[in-house]
Amino acid sequence: MRWSILGLLLVIGCSESTSVSPKPGTAGAIRILATTSMIGDAVQQVGGEFVTVKTLMGPGVDPHQYKATPSDLHELQTAQLIIYNGLHLEGKMADLLEDFGKNHKAVAITRELDPEHDIRPAPKGYEGAHDPHVWFDVALWSKCVGTVQAALSEADPKHKEQFAKNAAAYRKQLAELHEEVLAKAKTIPGERRVLITAHDAFYYFGRAYGFEVHGLQGVSTASEPSTTNVQELAKLIGTRKVSAIFGETSVPDRNLQAVVSAAEKDYGIKVKFIAGQLFSDAMGDPGTPAGSYIGMVRHNIDVIVQGLK
Repeated sequence: MRWSILGLLLVIGCSESTSVSPKPGTAGAIRILATTSMIGDAVQQVGGEFVTVKTLMGPGVDPHQYKATPSDLHELQTAQLIIYNGLHLEGKMADLLEDFGKNHKAVAITRELDPEHDIRPAPKGYEGAHDPHVWFDVALWSKCVGTVQAALSEADPKHKEQFAKNAAAYRKQLAELHEEVLAKAKTIPGERRVLITAHDAFYYFGRAYGFEVHGLQGVSTASEPSTTNVQELAKLIGTRKVSAIFGETSVPDRNLQAVVSAAEKDYGIKVKFIAGQLFSDAMGDPGTPAGSYIGMVRHNIDVIVQGLK
């Protein structure tokens, strides 16, 4: 971990940590650090009372641009187990997390996914990387639950049977959710299933549920959209008569506003701009409907269906 820890210290930001309070567990519960809220939710579902979960990046946080804090390094060093995305979602922290993984302390939740069939090939401009947004395909995310189960069982073998039971129950809920999203998607005519969002986070969603997806920014929000990107999306809206475009809770809306203006000016199209309502790289606040993975997915498909209808 030599240079990775030093590198993390060099990129530490001055902002306060976005960690959320861990949920109480039984005495001796495994202390788990999850990088994102979606991962944290999956760990809690499988671990139940036998884990204490802390999430590094909370609601509204963009993991692509996240700057670690000194307290984050402490959390990483003291956690009994770290579960992270594994497809470079966590940006500058990726190397550090991989180093922790060499000592079996950190596990990539995507490690069991098939790189040939499950994971999206690197989009143009991101050669050598992968699209990390696998949670938008509920069936893929269900596969990742198996990785969580295996990691917890290895860390706490005495509760292996309970982890297996919890994981099976959660996968059943996810299978039902997958069918629900499919059914809701089918209520939109095929030609109207054009999803335009702030950044290219919804590829897996589009592939699973039959949407043509376009993001103004790339798979990472670290990339800035160009004038050409804005004009191309405005043209798509104008020629296809797209009825709505969607902002994201963790990405500023200002760039999409430029697309809306260009579509109206150049093509006379008044597109409905649903600002900042899709959850992409983070879930909603705890205690809200979108504060769980299942609730977040339901919220997103309902917003999309309402917007495109």
